[in-house]
Amino acid sequence: MSERTVPGTGHALLSRFHLGGSGPTVAIKDCIDIAGQPTCGGSAALADAPPAARHAEVVQRLLDDGWQITARANMHELAYGMTGINDWNGTAVNPQDATRMTGGSSSGSASAVGAGLVDLSIGSDTGGSIRLPAACCGVTGFKPSFGRVSRAGAYPVHSTLDCVGPFARSMDLIISAMASIAPGFDREAAQAPAADARVRLVTVQADADIAAAVQAAFAASGWRGTPWTSQHMQAAFEAGMTLINRETHAAFGHLLGRGKLGADIEKRLSAAATTSDAAVAHAEEVRAAFSTEVDAALADADALLLPTLPALPPTLEAIAQGASVLTLSSLVRPFNLSGHPALTIPVPIAGSPLKAGLQLVGRKGEDERICALGLHLEQVLRRHVTA
Repeated sequence: MSERTVPGTGHALLSRFHLGGSGPTVAIKDCIDIAGQPTCGGSAALADAPPAARHAEVVQRLLDDGWQITARANMHELAYGMTGINDWNGTAVNPQDATRMTGGSSSGSASAVGAGLVDLSIGSDTGGSIRLPAACCGVTGFKPSFGRVSRAGAYPVHSTLDCVGPFARSMDLIISAMASIAPGFDREAAQAPAADARVRLVTVQADADIAAAVQAAFAASGWRGTPWTSQHMQAAFEAGMTLINRETHAAFGHLLGRGKLGADIEKRLSAAATTSDAAVAHAEEVRAAFSTEVDAALADADALLLPTLPALPPTLEAIAQGASVLTLSSLVRPFNLSGHPALTIPVPIAGSPLKAGLQLVGRKGEDERICALGLHLEQVLRRHVTA
């Protein structure tokens, strides 16, 4: 057991403490400032960081509304990976299946919520880092519209992709958290009836059991759906990685060569240094094209509907033997590039104890409508389980 993690929490939590009131309990990802604590980004390279002088804005807003902040959550080193494997802090355990990866980079945030260690957690999502681990761990995770929730006090300091957002086991808590952390968030609109929604069913490649789970949940929702195929989604997936590489190297490239980064991060961050200006310019062209395409698809629909992940998370053993996880973010990362709000909801897989993730993507700034859709879907699925 790593000395840097709390015993009995499966490496999900790095420390336990208490700040705030008597409301629901919250864990904060290790790349978000808590006053008086170092923000280490899951990395030995930042272990000597000085304590934060002030709370990140999202932390202060939660405290102001009476939430209890009780823990610091583990993460993939420097938020630069999808597996959640962390050789320094230890790797958080997937509460759905301990043999499978938790997902990154907000691994501890998803694991802690799924295991019932906290009611809510706050993570960050640059290329799927809330939605991917939420889907792996069978919980709900929400990436708000880009800029809707302040990143002040979150790292890296500069990002054109990253969003701070909540994990929970219920939409009620997601909505309550958004009402606290997102200025102007309309709780009533987020709880409005959504049985008559119109959605675009996005054509994607996904394993048969995942596709069937998502289709069954859509059928139960009562929503009207029409198919939609993106022309730019694959390009957006690739462009998102180009910008992540450029921006992560700009933030953390100075840590290279010190012998304190994990081997994988050292290798990837070194390679990111070669990201060319031409590649970045092309990525921005793709961003504009994909954003316009998604805006057009949502002009007469409430949301896009698609799987969160195209397959179940691989086992840790398979990853150790070289299994690639790259395509697992193919359905989430594009919406970081475009900036649209995106929510993942756990849905049952027939004949399996595991749950898949169903993703809803909405119009920019209309986070409340996506939350209302998520609440409706959760209620419908709950009735089906108890019927």
